[in-house]
Amino acid sequence: MKFANFVKEKSIYIILVIFSLITIEILFLIYDFKFFIKLYTPIIILLSLFIGIIAEYIKKKDFYNKLLFELDKLDQKYLISEIVNTPNFLEGRILKTVIDETDKSMLENVNLYKHLQQDYKEYIELWIHEIKLPISTSKLIIENNTNSVTQSIDEELDKIDNYIEQALFYARSNTVEKDYIIKRVNLTNIVNEVVKKNKNILIQKDVKIKIENVDMEVYTDSKWCLFILNQIVQNSINYFDKEEKVLEFSCIERKEAVELTITDNGMGINKEEVGRVFEKGFTGTNGRNKNKKSTGIGLYLCKKLCIKLNLDIKIKSDKPEGTQVLIVFPKGSYNII
Repeated sequence: MKFANFVKEKSIYIILVIFSLITIEILFLIYDFKFFIKLYTPIIILLSLFIGIIAEYIKKKDFYNKLLFELDKLDQKYLISEIVNTPNFLEGRILKTVIDETDKSMLENVNLYKHLQQDYKEYIELWIHEIKLPISTSKLIIENNTNSVTQSIDEELDKIDNYIEQALFYARSNTVEKDYIIKRVNLTNIVNEVVKKNKNILIQKDVKIKIENVDMEVYTDSKWCLFILNQIVQNSINYFDKEEKVLEFSCIERKEAVELTITDNGMGINKEEVGRVFEKGFTGTNGRNKNKKSTGIGLYLCKKLCIKLNLDIKIKSDKPEGTQVLIVFPKGSYNII
């Protein structure tokens, strides 16, 4: 708060005081008061006015400067009402009341939308679990009536099941910390489970699987890790374009981490697009192909879940050589806990 600006706010009072002094001096002239009284009266009035303005300025300056300083330090600005004391002047108390009431109203609205979001999330999860039953039933019917048509239907059901699983994990992605258990797991089990989960489409597309040196222990949540790997494998399957299709899993153990690499010899990604593949909704040139119809959600979810699980995920690709995805499982007490 600048003193000049504060004085401008008080200009009307200063003008009124000066007008009053002029009126008093005129009266002094009319009634012929002594010179001392004529001099002392305006001086004491102006001095009192000046001292009052200075005192009020110091008091308000301290409060507002502290308010702005605390506000600047806060990451969550709405918490300002919790750390600012009630001032000892009327304008400040009114401002503090307004801030408190605004903060209270904002929290009530936030809680309302939180409840609405939670209700919607619970509905989505319930719907997903319900829809899985007719999908499983349809697969049983297909197993008992196998032919070329039902095999095609089974492939489409697998795609639907993958999209449903993607929707479930997307709904839960903001609350991963409430739904995961970090424990020691063997990557062989997770890799084998991913291959088993996609065996039908892998066989149909004649994809050659290579698994090398993945018998390593890491600390992670097996369910979420399985989902991440499945999204990567699904992407590889969708973008194979060569006659000989190869999908390879391999591991390297380093001093600070275990690195799992998933490599395919598919169509690859344009160099200028590699840096954007983890963006939400980004489909790239390959995803815009009418036969691919990418959603741009799979790799976005992979990145988001890896961050939540304290994993690192990187991608390398060079069209048309193929794509390599690297997942880094760090070693350390955080993961063990």
